[in-house]
Order: sequence, then C-alpha cells, then structure tokens
Amino acid sequence: MDGAVERRVPTPGTRRQCALRPAAGGAGGGAAGHRLCHRRGGQPRRHRAGHLPRRQPPPHHLPLRPHPPRRRARPGAGAARLPRRAGGHRHLAALRLRPGALMELSAEEWQAIRLSLEVAGRSVLVGLVPAVLVALLLSRSRFPGRFLLDALVHLPLVVPPVVVGWALLMLFGLRGPIGAPLHDWFGIRLVFTTEGAALATAVMSFPLIVRAVRLGLDQVDPGLEAAARTLGAGPLDRFLTVTLPLMAPGILAGAVTAFAAGLGEFGAVITFASNIPGETQTLPLAIYTATQSPGGEAVAARLAGLSLALAVALLLLAEWVARRMHLLLGRA
Repeated sequence: MDGAVERRVPTPGTRRQCALRPAAGGAGGGAAGHRLCHRRGGQPRRHRAGHLPRRQPPPHHLPLRPHPPRRRARPGAGAARLPRRAGGHRHLAALRLRPGALMELSAEEWQAIRLSLEVAGRSVLVGLVPAVLVALLLSRSRFPGRFLLDALVHLPLVVPPVVVGWALLMLFGLRGPIGAPLHDWFGIRLVFTTEGAALATAVMSFPLIVRAVRLGLDQVDPGLEAAARTLGAGPLDRFLTVTLPLMAPGILAGAVTAFAAGLGEFGAVITFASNIPGETQTLPLAIYTATQSPGGEAVAARLAGLSLALAVALLLLAEWVARRMHLLLGRA
C-alpha cells in the first residue's frame, strides 16, 4: 500500500537491525530504497570524521562523565628541588635556628664575641679623646690646611678598609717607622695582636666620633660661652662648665655609634692583625671562617644573627641616649 511503513523484525540468527522510512514513490521500490540495515548487530557503527550519527544528541547535550578523583598533591611537591649532595639535608636542618640556639654557642664562638666587645671597647677609649679635640679644632679654629686635615680625618670613610689596614701595617709593622722604635725601645708589638686589632678599629671608627661631636658643637649657642666669658670664666672653665655639657649628647652618640661600627670591622683588622683564634678573631672574622669551613653554615647563621641583633640594639641605644641628653639639657 502507498504511504505504508514496512517493518521487518530481524531474526535471532541474522541479528539485523533495520529501520524503514516511509516510501515516497511506491510500496516496493520506495521501501527497499529507503531501508537502512545495520548488518553488525550489537557492534557500534563507524562514522566518517566530522559526522555524528543520526540518533546521537548534539555536542552541547552530551552527558558529562564524572572525572576520576584527583590525587591530592603532597605539600611542597611542586616546589623546586634542591640539588642533592652528601649531607645536604643535614646542613639545611642545621640552619633552622631554635629558640635556645643562642645558648648553644661553642667556647670558640663565645670567645669571638668576647673579643669583639673588647676590641670595640678599646677602640672607643683610644679614639674618643683625640676625636673630641680634633672636632673642636675643626669647628672653632681657622688655620691654613684646615680643609686638608678635615679630608684626612674622613679618609677612612671613603677608602677601602684593606687600604687602611695596609697603611697601618707599613707604619706600625716591626720594620715600620713607628712600629720598629716601639718594639726595640719599649717592647710593644701591635701587629697580629689584640691591641693591633683595637688600633685598626679605632682608626676606622674615628671619623664617626668626629662627625657626631661636630654636630653636637654646632648646637651649642655661642652666646652662652660669651656670657660666661663676660662673667670672668677662663677658656678651660668655659669649656668644662658650658661647652662640654652642651656637646655631651654628640659625644655619647658618637661613642655608641663607633662601638657598634667596631663590632663589624673586618677589612682593616684582618689585614693588620690577621685572623688568629683567641687573639684577633673577632665576630666578623669568625663568621668568615665559618663560611669557609665545610658544614659551618649553622655557625655562620648564629653569629650573623647575633651580630645583627647587637648592631640594632646599639644603634637604638645611641638614639635613646642622644634624645635623653637633649631632654635633660632642655629641662636644665
């Protein structure tokens, strides 16, 4: 019949799957021409690339398949790995400073700290009085060669510390123009000794004291000194009773700053006094020795942290002393 739909049920032996479309022409040829059969029953049909099967839903209606759960990455798995070497993990573990690491310093490390404090203290005692006199001379006097003296005083601030140490070695060595008479006549040897380390540190910190004292002198009112002179006070009396108390904040600030700088002096000390444990090995030299030794990273880290803490504490102390002295003088 025209317009009829013929359906054939596949037998179990052939396992065909056929779908017939409505015949457009006749019942015989039309139905046969539009009969689609799948001769591979139970197997997926192959399609050309770029063509989807007729009954397959469009891509935007495809069911989403649940992705398999991802394995959670371990912490630090994506970080860059350090190159492996013998004992590397032990060195990295040693760098972790515990709260009580300061109390675990060895006897050599405590000796380096004690020697640094001793050398810095001696350098301040040696250079404080000459620095005050030079500051007074540069601030209150006018003479030929004043600018040359000012440049010579501040020269250690601009030249490499190794150059200063070499100059001290040439002057105060056993064959130097100053060191030879001291050793021959008085038996004093400065090279490669603790006293030599203190001398090198004093030369390097001398400009710091001079600058601080000059800043303190600039804040002294000349009218007060003039009033004391009109009252009959002599030069020494005016200096001890008027000038010195007013410039005391600059002196104290310069002394504390020079002490802090002396704790970190390296180039001049190692050139003039060498690096002798227990004699001239200060805190910076001990850090340098630790960095050059295998497995000394933990020692260098402890000493560097301690050096940084001392420097910050001393700088804060210098600022507090200067402000405290200004307040006391303002109340007076």
